[in-house]
Amino acid sequence: MLCAGGARSQGWGGWWAGRCAGHGRQATGLGNAVAWIERLLRALDRFQQRHTVLGFPFGVAKKFGDDQAGKHAALLAYYGFLSLFPLLLVFVTVLGYALANDPELEQQVIDTLVAQFPVMGSQIKDSITAIQGSGIGLVVGILGTLWGGLGITQSAQDAMNAVWNIPRRLRPNYWLRLARGLGSLLLVATAIIAATALAQLGRIQHGILGRLPFVGSLLLNLLLLLVLFQVLTGMWVKWRRLLPGALCGAVGWSTLQTLGVLIVDRQLQRANLIYGVFAVVLVLLSWMYLSAQLLLYAAEINVVLTRRLWPRSMLQPPLTEPDRRVLTALAETEERRPGQTVEVRFAAEDDPPPAGDDAPHGGTSGRSAGDGEQAGAE
Repeated sequence: MLCAGGARSQGWGGWWAGRCAGHGRQATGLGNAVAWIERLLRALDRFQQRHTVLGFPFGVAKKFGDDQAGKHAALLAYYGFLSLFPLLLVFVTVLGYALANDPELEQQVIDTLVAQFPVMGSQIKDSITAIQGSGIGLVVGILGTLWGGLGITQSAQDAMNAVWNIPRRLRPNYWLRLARGLGSLLLVATAIIAATALAQLGRIQHGILGRLPFVGSLLLNLLLLLVLFQVLTGMWVKWRRLLPGALCGAVGWSTLQTLGVLIVDRQLQRANLIYGVFAVVLVLLSWMYLSAQLLLYAAEINVVLTRRLWPRSMLQPPLTEPDRRVLTALAETEERRPGQTVEVRFAAEDDPPPAGDDAPHGGTSGRSAGDGEQAGAE
């Protein structure tokens, strides 16, 4: 009917043709904008690949995402929250027996422990009491809380093994993991005692000696992270390979502790207005998640430096050589039995796009990073 003669039909046809032409111009404009953004991103990608000061941090962040370390950090925060109070209960109980004749020193140790978590404050510190009862009941209670507290060390071992891409068949068995977990808890307890001694030195001494606790705390955090990285990882790593990440983690943790009181107090005041009694729980979980992320980023620094996993590509294809090695290691991580072998192959990729601004839209073709990966098990 619209095609039947008449000015009305011709008018509708002209309007429809004009509307289609308008959509075509909009589509062309959108395509040009997308092409311009892609050229800009590829230029930025080439720039960061040529400069280590940008390529290395991007490689660490990319490796963090490839390992799904954010999920491991969430698990560490969750199990850490569940394990925190049982471990504090055991610690205060053992401390009460060890320092029964010196209540003042006992309280100083507890205050030093609480200072490691700025969010805890008086709301939690005043609720910590020792386990009481018969000798058998005390032993059973301590063993039970220790068993529950080992959840955080088991999660930390899983996270470190994932960061280092250790195949599942090469990871330690249950009993060795349990021993490593107990060793980690002992290391943390020793670090708390040493931190207490440093804090006491700061109260006694003045002047330059009064600043020794801050330097000593930094060195203590460095030593603790260095040993924990070795104990929690399911393979032996040279100590010098663990030093850069431990140093970054120690500086980051000391900074986090220094700024933690200001940040947490502000967030806690805001959260109290909305969540009330649950504010402490929410802020404590956020604090633990941030601390777990700091720990895993420090571990990723060691892996990226040891295996030289940079520069990484922002836009794929093409893949860089570090990209291929990371994807290969991720696939080989799934080897679960001694007789199982995972082989990784990549599809042929086109040459990288031209470096100039005249690079055509979609200058590379082929499959994405994960599409070309084929794995088989025997």
